[in-house]
Amino acid sequence: MWSCSFVISGISRAVDKICSLPPYVLTETSQHILTYLQGQTSGVDSAEIDLRLQRAGVTIDHEAVQGITRFLLLTFRSAGKNNFSADELVSKLEESSSKWSKASLQILHTLWSEHGASVRAQQEVQSMLSIGQLVDMQWKLGMAVSSDTCRSLNSPYVSLLLKIVEPSGQICQRAFEMTIPQFQNFHKQFKEMAAIMETV
Repeated sequence: MWSCSFVISGISRAVDKICSLPPYVLTETSQHILTYLQGQTSGVDSAEIDLRLQRAGVTIDHEAVQGITRFLLLTFRSAGKNNFSADELVSKLEESSSKWSKASLQILHTLWSEHGASVRAQQEVQSMLSIGQLVDMQWKLGMAVSSDTCRSLNSPYVSLLLKIVEPSGQICQRAFEMTIPQFQNFHKQFKEMAAIMETV
């Protein structure tokens, strides 16, 4: 169980880092997160945010970038879930830490005023459909030539790698292998789904 001082310390560090960002960088970072929360992108890529910060000349370690990203994600998600207005959001942020700069709060206020309704609408849709979303699929054909029990196997297989955005926003990967008959059945089912989708 986390201690209260650990959580407060984490909030304080995140607020310090957020307030140290140049205003346009905080705006871009927040917009990137809000774009995801509005369902317009498949996930929040902290590596991309890290790259944007580097381009802007902001030197900050990757762990801090992840902390900022998590904090802003949680903040905007909570504001949407609780149906906060921009004023209520800023008020809650001020209650959480006295370290907020006026400029940072103003940016978050403006962005939430512009995007809050869309985030809330997307959250309502997601709550009805809390399943992952497939964002990428890669495959390769391989040949198993031997195993510890069979010296001359020579068996073809298909290896699939699926990238899925979970409802939390985290991107995960799932890999599996299929025999050729299994893959042919998989392919047949996909063709059937595609045919049905074309009629809709």
